[in-house]
Amino acid sequence: MASMAATLPRPVRRLFAYLRIDFAPAHRQPAWSSVTVATVVALVGSLLADWVVVRVATTVLPSTRGYVHFRFPDYARLTVIGVVIGCAAWPITTRISSQPRWLFARLAVVVTLVLFLPDAYIYWLGQPANAVGVLLVMHVAIAVVTYQSLVRLAPVRSEVAPVGDAETTILAQNDAPDP
Repeated sequence: MASMAATLPRPVRRLFAYLRIDFAPAHRQPAWSSVTVATVVALVGSLLADWVVVRVATTVLPSTRGYVHFRFPDYARLTVIGVVIGCAAWPITTRISSQPRWLFARLAVVVTLVLFLPDAYIYWLGQPANAVGVLLVMHVAIAVVTYQSLVRLAPVRSEVAPVGDAETTILAQNDAPDP
């Protein structure tokens, strides 16, 4: 895969270098069992975070009570879809980058900002600003819960050095501090 990247046009190679997409990670992929556990934790945690945000918002901002997008089935469906897509992106990110946490954090920010666009649109259509603001907070909560669940519960694994090598392990990028 790394040799494929060398054949790409120079601007693409520069972009990949900036994004730390190198197709040559020295780490092993997260275990599928860890990704599965992290996905379940991200789903439950994100739904719980949404529920808490809605409860706090409707208490602090009584005018938001009964807002259509604060019904559990309404936000749960979209939350599940988003979290599942995010969780599917983590193993891909760990496969294409030697610094997957760095890349995944930035992808999470970009995706969250893109997901603000439909909320901006419904605000433009006349939805109440305080209710739309709560939807934005929900997006951020979901991103934080999903990111933390994946990078902590399904981390990349250290590459084990060959037997007889002086080095016992090569530390994975996962051991670096959070961005």
